[in-house]
Order: sequence, then structure tokens, then C-alpha cells
Amino acid sequence: MIDEAKEIRKGEALDWTKLEAYLKEAVTECVGKMTVAQFHGGHANLTYLLYFGESEFVLRRPPFGKIAPGAHDMKREFRVLSKLYKYFPQAPRAFHFCDDVEIIGSPFVIVERRKGVVVRYKLPEIFNHYDNVEERLTDAMIKSEATLHRVDVDMADLTKLGRPEGFINRQLEGWSKRWDLSKIEENHDMIEIYEILSSDIPTPQAVSIVHNDIKFDNCQFAPDNPDEVTSIFDWDMTTLGDPLADFGMTLSYWPEPLLAKYKSLPVMLSGDFPDKDYLKEKYAAYSGYELSQITWYEALSYWKGAVIAQQLYRRYVDGATTDQRMKGFGESAKALAEVALIKAKNIC
Repeated sequence: MIDEAKEIRKGEALDWTKLEAYLKEAVTECVGKMTVAQFHGGHANLTYLLYFGESEFVLRRPPFGKIAPGAHDMKREFRVLSKLYKYFPQAPRAFHFCDDVEIIGSPFVIVERRKGVVVRYKLPEIFNHYDNVEERLTDAMIKSEATLHRVDVDMADLTKLGRPEGFINRQLEGWSKRWDLSKIEENHDMIEIYEILSSDIPTPQAVSIVHNDIKFDNCQFAPDNPDEVTSIFDWDMTTLGDPLADFGMTLSYWPEPLLAKYKSLPVMLSGDFPDKDYLKEKYAAYSGYELSQITWYEALSYWKGAVIAQQLYRRYVDGATTDQRMKGFGESAKALAEVALIKAKNIC
């Protein structure tokens, strides 16, 4: 079904009166009485649907509680989406960024509303009557990712988005620090993975826009066409760097046989979707990049995934969220670390 907003989750209401007054002054398109709803699909950033008469906008802000350095960067999301939509149709347009925390308690960005079908955990019923639909959805997502990685950064005026030189080194150092800030107990797998990855960093084949979180539930598909991605969202971690780091993250969200024994993990995707070899074949064909070292990037991505899971779990433990989905993320972090270590040890 079309991704719809619902009621506001308990504890996640904002100062709607102050927000409405601010937006009517700051955004010319915001006219009429404001009403609100909330999208419940994400695990971190909070995403709200704002109605102004017949116009719809999306507000995104960081989660409540302590924020890891460099995470949930709404200013970065605005910088990307205020320009990229002209060159990459799957990027929604950003209208406004607010850094005044007095309005709703944090910086936030206002983005255009896109509509489409989101694939979460299994094939949506709306696509059941299409032939080879699992492959077609997968192919559409990978094609969009490869297209993003071929966007001319100079033409899009995004050359200052990041520092490509030393990108992977900063990834390793930055995520290691995030682990240290979020861990509740030691995990020696995380240390060993870091040491293996740091010892042999691949040479990037190109510099591209790196979204850092492309997966099915960050995409919307046309309800009448599984071959069309209508939107990609969650751009707050976007930078410039090695495109294979981006694709490695996509692979880490895909069903992985090594994770099958962890019954406590949430199901990532079930059904007759193609395996990772299909994703690699399609990405290589669409991007033109060579994938002989992709296992290194997969290991990096599972390691980062362990950090992300631990951050979410830490927020739950600290009482920054009551979202019960995060209660089991401590075990998820351990499982992802184990898989990352296996991948790291298999790097050719």
C-alpha cells in the first residue's frame, strides 16, 4: 500500500502552534491551517506529514535524546536536496532548513511530499499481480543507486558536500568513535574488525555522491510500475566518497545466510527476492565499477550496522525513546558484529 502517515506516537509531539506560525512566515508555500500526522516506518529520525490546505510537506528532525557527533544532520540533508532534485529525479526537493532549536527543540528540514509504495519486510500486496516483480523492484532500486553514483557532482554544485580524499579512513575512525560512545559493554569482534579493515583499505575507483543508507524501505515505488523508483529519502548522512561503500551498505541490508541462525533479529526481507549475486551483477552493469573487493565493503557495512544498532539500543536503555522495536537492538548489534568479522576474515 501507499506509505501513509498515522497518528503522532506517544512522546513525539512537537510544539505545533509555534511550528505553524514559524512556517507561515518562513515558507511561502505554507498557506492555510496546519494539521499533522507522523510516518512510523523509520527507526531514528522523526518524520512528520504537514498539511496546509491541499498542500503536503514532510518535516524531518533528529530523534530525541543524545545525538552521536555528525549524525542526523538536517542541514546536510537540506544542502543535498535543495540542489540534487534537478539532476536526480528520485531526490525530493527541500524547501527550507531551520536551525533555531526554539521552534521544535532541534534543527529541522521541510521537504516536498512524494507518494509511492514502500517495501518493508515482504512484497506489498499491490504488486502481487506483476510477473517477476521481486527482480523488477530489486533491479529498479539498484539502477537508481548506480545512477546516483554517476551524477556529475560539479554540475549539481555539490563539490563542497564532503572531502573525498581519505573518505574511508574517516569512516573507520568516525564509526569507531561512535561505537565507543554507544557501547554498554566491550565487544572484541568490533575491535578485530576495525584492525582487519584498517590494514588493507581499497583504492577508490571513483568519487561520487554517497547516500549511505540505500535500501528498500528508504525507497518509494510507483504503485502501477514496480520498475520505477519515485523517491529515495533519508539523506542526512550524504557525502562525497567511494561509491562502493554505498553499495556495500545496500548489500548489508539484504538477506544474508550467515544471519539466519539469529532468531532474535528482525526479518529484513522475506519472499522470492533475488540473492546478493544478482544485486552485484546489476550494480556492476549499471555503474561500470569493478567489484573484486566488494567483500571488504560488505564487512565495513556490517560493522557500521552493528554500531547503528547499538546506538538505537543505547537510546532505548537511556530512556531517550520508548519505541519497543529498539529493545532487542543490543542483540542485533552483536549478531551484525559476528557477521562483519566473518566477512572481514574472508577478504581476498
